[in-house]
Amino acid sequence: MLSGLPGVGKTTIARAVGAETGAVHLRIDTIEAALSTSGIVERAGGWESNPDAGYRVAYAVAGDLLRAGHDVVADSVNPLGITRTAWAAVADAAHANLIDVEVTCVDRALHRRRVEERVSDLEGLTVPTWAEVVQRRYEPRALSVLRVDTSAGIETAVGTLVAAIRASVEDTGV
Repeated sequence: MLSGLPGVGKTTIARAVGAETGAVHLRIDTIEAALSTSGIVERAGGWESNPDAGYRVAYAVAGDLLRAGHDVVADSVNPLGITRTAWAAVADAAHANLIDVEVTCVDRALHRRRVEERVSDLEGLTVPTWAEVVQRRYEPRALSVLRVDTSAGIETAVGTLVAAIRASVEDTGV
């Protein structure tokens, strides 16, 4: 489970980790963009009326994939404790290991540049502005999460996550 503010590099890391480990990359942005372009969100009263719709779809898909024996890299902001708890419940119900990862970019100028230069790669996905990222509600994380910083690039972060996944498999055989 990758968490972190928009623009820190979650999707780039998730794609690389998935490619290296064979895990399925499950991206909330893709689900939410599809829900938006389908018109269903608008017909249901907008995102304000259904703020967790994309997450609920992702939890269901992740559960199916995990029960089928696939590893999943869940890629979403996860700004609230409730979403993080829900991901843990999905893993628990599927008898899967959960590696809780917070992705950061401690170089604030670089983070801002990434956000400001970001272009949506999905129809229906509007990328946030820097002001929206800075103002976003993001609840503090527990001390026990695995933190990776992308300030110097993603290679180290990807290596750290791949090693954690492999260690988790070796420790539990799952």
